[in-house]
Amino acid sequence: MGKILNSLSACLLAPVLLALSVTVSSNRTVAQAPVQTPPASTPANAPQPQPPVPLNAPAELTNIIAQIDAAANQRNINEVLKFYSPNFTHSDGLTRQSMTQALTTLWKSYPQLKYQTQLQSWQPQGKAIIAETVTKITGTQPQAVGNTLLDATIRSKQQYENGQIVQQEILSEQSQIKTGDKPPTVEVKLPQQVKPGQQYNFDAVVREPLGEDYLLGAAIEEPIRPENFTNPARVDLELLSSGGLFKIGRAPIKPDRYWVSAVLIRGDGMTLVTQRLNVVGKNPPAAQKP
Repeated sequence: MGKILNSLSACLLAPVLLALSVTVSSNRTVAQAPVQTPPASTPANAPQPQPPVPLNAPAELTNIIAQIDAAANQRNINEVLKFYSPNFTHSDGLTRQSMTQALTTLWKSYPQLKYQTQLQSWQPQGKAIIAETVTKITGTQPQAVGNTLLDATIRSKQQYENGQIVQQEILSEQSQIKTGDKPPTVEVKLPQQVKPGQQYNFDAVVREPLGEDYLLGAAIEEPIRPENFTNPARVDLELLSSGGLFKIGRAPIKPDRYWVSAVLIRGDGMTLVTQRLNVVGKNPPAAQKP
């Protein structure tokens, strides 16, 4: 199909991976000279507030979600896999084997990841339970100087049978990677889903005044495929004349799923934001010949 967005000095974006306990997220790192990152203000072992649980949620379901989070926080891949059916299917084409590889790669890069999953809703479906969850993932990637910070939020829907996940669909996701003393604060405007052939806007705006700083940036879109979880993609950076990226894209004519990313770099930091764009609905009618 080609790129939906125009790519804007060369910079390598390498996927670090994405199977995140009960969810899968997109995460990209930018190859550049490391810059100093200040330590986090909150201790890593600080207690986290417990999320609310929907009324009358089955104890079996809440226990499974809690155990998956605990296993992921301990980076225990075998324990995590106990909760995934041998016949597990995923909307992004992942299998138990590819998810194992993805998690192993992710945890090697980010050895201090923290998972917290909140149950949003649930309903019985025969012998199965259909549940929607939101998972928050935070962590750091050690660098030669300083750290790279990861923050991701993923909403997904799972089907549970006999204490295991048999099917999973990612409904929405956004991840941010920040590095440097003062990485830009970036606000992204992108619809979660569009119809085939629909035009849409993608804006990534830096909230702080630039002053005399230069700002480099680029936008990139990639179809979500299992092979793209580990294969690097290149994108060119350009000097931006304004405080952000402002793009107009057009969705392909067939339903599909994409990662749309913005990378913005200034003298003292970098921010990379990736958001999922789902192309859903019927194909537009073919144009009539005169």
